[in-house]
Amino acid sequence: MKILVINAGSSSLKYQLFDMKNENVLCSGIVERIGLNGSRLVHKVQGKKYTIESAVKDHKIALKLVLDILTDKEKGVIKSMNEINAVGHRVVHGGETFSGSVLIDEKVMKALEDNIELAPLHNPPNIMGIRAAKELLPDVPHVGTFDTAFHQTLSKKAYLYAIPLRYYTKYKIRRYGFHGTSHFYVSHRTAEILNKPVEEMKIITCHIGNGSSVAAVKYGKSVDTSMGFTPLEGLVMGTRSGDLDPAIVTFLQEKENLSYKEINSILNKESGAFGLSNGLSSDMRDIENAALEDHNDAAKIALDIYDYRIAKYVGAYAAAMNGVDAITFTAGVGENSAYARADVCSYLEFLGLKVDPNKNNIRGKEAIISTDDSKVKVLVVPTNEELVIARDTQKITQNIKNEEEVS
Repeated sequence: MKILVINAGSSSLKYQLFDMKNENVLCSGIVERIGLNGSRLVHKVQGKKYTIESAVKDHKIALKLVLDILTDKEKGVIKSMNEINAVGHRVVHGGETFSGSVLIDEKVMKALEDNIELAPLHNPPNIMGIRAAKELLPDVPHVGTFDTAFHQTLSKKAYLYAIPLRYYTKYKIRRYGFHGTSHFYVSHRTAEILNKPVEEMKIITCHIGNGSSVAAVKYGKSVDTSMGFTPLEGLVMGTRSGDLDPAIVTFLQEKENLSYKEINSILNKESGAFGLSNGLSSDMRDIENAALEDHNDAAKIALDIYDYRIAKYVGAYAAAMNGVDAITFTAGVGENSAYARADVCSYLEFLGLKVDPNKNNIRGKEAIISTDDSKVKVLVVPTNEELVIARDTQKITQNIKNEEEVS
């Protein structure tokens, strides 16, 4: 069975084609700058990379470009589109409607449209990608996997905000959490590596990159997570502020005469490590180099606050679960920065946690980086959200096939 996984952004479309017989990635790539000048397709297959410059005005043309290269005699990996058995789509926001992956029909599409106000930047391009795929591949099942779904197991004490309850009832203002597909994969993979049932473990997963979140996963279920009603809450990120006193928003609006859109842009695009470093960079690799190599004071402050906030959340979630068995780092910074992992863990030694400097000296691969006698295991697990989407798509597609055979 071959499954195409699609992640449609506002001006990009990422893809991977899986052969589910052995879960191999046959090829992957991205169409960049959709609707903009300089659009192109970057296609990777068997260690080779191909770049095709082409005008791409919308997501339908982008996907047509992808399907053409998948079936190309030289650069492709399949003979025809008939070899694609199903399509899995990443969807950012499912609201309270979806607690797992689902077969996409018009009822689901309507629910996605209803959730646009909860994710105005993310859901519209997701919807455009799905509609384009259903038009170009109308004869195969399409499955949606939601970033918010894994966190639907949060209890009211974890997801409600201390504002009048009528706003939850009226507008569904609550903690939704994001990166759920990543937290699901990483927590379950952590249990596999440690050879223990995930249903018996308390795991804290740290998805640390330009966008970052921490999740408390107790016995295989998310019980708390740092992102909230939007992806702005929680950790210090590349350009997002993370937690702050909400009165700061109204104070700045009044003092600087800012509109809602202007203050929203400042908190999402000008803050975080970028803002703390005086605009040096939003990339933590640049921040680390400037802080550790160039001794840049602003970068050092940004780096310290970035790591400190992660450690605070990990400590809080250890308390929320009344213990922790494993802490796992993933995503761009989590997988690649030995410094960040060591710095975060230096705050957590009270848990009986010990990191082995030699084991920690790795980038982008699975490893247990804690010492043998560490009471809490510390791991690095590269995330694989696309594989989760492919697996869910396969499962749902197989269930449909079984139901048709029974009927």
